[in-house]
Amino acid sequence: MRNIVVLGSTGSIGVSALKVIARHPDKFKVVGITAYQNAALLREQQLKFSPQYVGIVAPDNTQVNGVADLKSGDSGLRLDASDATPGLRLSEKNNWVIGESCLVEAATLSDADIVINAVVGAAGVRATIAALEAGKRVALANKESLVMGGELVLQAAKRGGGEIVPVDSEHSAILQCLTGSSSTEVERIYITASGGPFRGFSKEQLENVTVADALKHPTWSMGRKITVDSATLANKALEVIEAHYLFGFPYDRISVVVHPQSLIHSMVEFVDCSVVAQIGVPSMELPILYSLSHPERIVDNGGCKFDPFRHSGISFEPVDSENFPALALGIKAGMTGGVAPAVYNAANEAAVARFLDGSLKFTEIPLVIEGALSKYSQLPADSIEQRFEADQAARDYVRAH
Repeated sequence: MRNIVVLGSTGSIGVSALKVIARHPDKFKVVGITAYQNAALLREQQLKFSPQYVGIVAPDNTQVNGVADLKSGDSGLRLDASDATPGLRLSEKNNWVIGESCLVEAATLSDADIVINAVVGAAGVRATIAALEAGKRVALANKESLVMGGELVLQAAKRGGGEIVPVDSEHSAILQCLTGSSSTEVERIYITASGGPFRGFSKEQLENVTVADALKHPTWSMGRKITVDSATLANKALEVIEAHYLFGFPYDRISVVVHPQSLIHSMVEFVDCSVVAQIGVPSMELPILYSLSHPERIVDNGGCKFDPFRHSGISFEPVDSENFPALALGIKAGMTGGVAPAVYNAANEAAVARFLDGSLKFTEIPLVIEGALSKYSQLPADSIEQRFEADQAARDYVRAH
């Protein structure tokens, strides 16, 4: 039995993770869950899984009131808006904690064996570092941990004896393809991209796309931010940076190829010209399960079965770098190193937020990212605090431009 903490349990990855865990009550037990602000769903999850720890970041009093409104005969929830102070414990009975500090606290629970980090954004970085220093396995779905933290995260794992097992379908696929092989046998890693909703669009067409257009992903159902990242291909830049740190390969041996069907999640080419690919239907449940069971595999009767006849017609295309420059910008940031990946990630997050609120055009996203990179890529990067300072500077730049 492995004890699991799910950070970001009310998001798409977190919800899928709990579905997977529920199918295997003899193998996994939920001991902690946290959410950003969805108190109602968090309460449902608490009732279903009975974790010892429940935390909510609750960024404003409105959401804190939402927690208070949930109280019932056995809820034990006692809180009003005036009590909304960081780290406040709602009750000993329910162990609810408010504030961003709940992420690190949950990630370092003594009973936890595996921490699924499904937090969206930079808020997940410190939790990853803390969990690794505490010797936990981190099932990592938080891209920012490695993009921002890079070698600092790897050093934390070395200090504490923790390990990172990727949850992202692309990196899970690479891990599965590499298992049993040495790095000297590998020629190249291929990360596949669906191409997003605007694959094949001209520059003129991209000038007029809307938020609604960008959120219509052809194969995956994801959150708003990551769906826009898929449309710009910024998500693939982040995945290349992650792959560099996860598997130790240089950037010139990691390639991105467009694969519209999203059936092949990544491929590894070996020195003898053999290519091993991991294939499966577009579902996050498979890589989530593998992150919990790795290096073993367990029977999952509720998983998504692959039908080779239904899913025929696999194709590949080159990336349109001219019309989707965010990918090349991100890979260049990764190669630059230091704070550059953190600046790229923060500028992209801020730019996507502006696009979603209607204050920035789709084609302007890479322009403001490039501006932030040119201004802040050389800031010091010796500590995680310095990287957060660069992160904030990049966000401020994008908001002002």
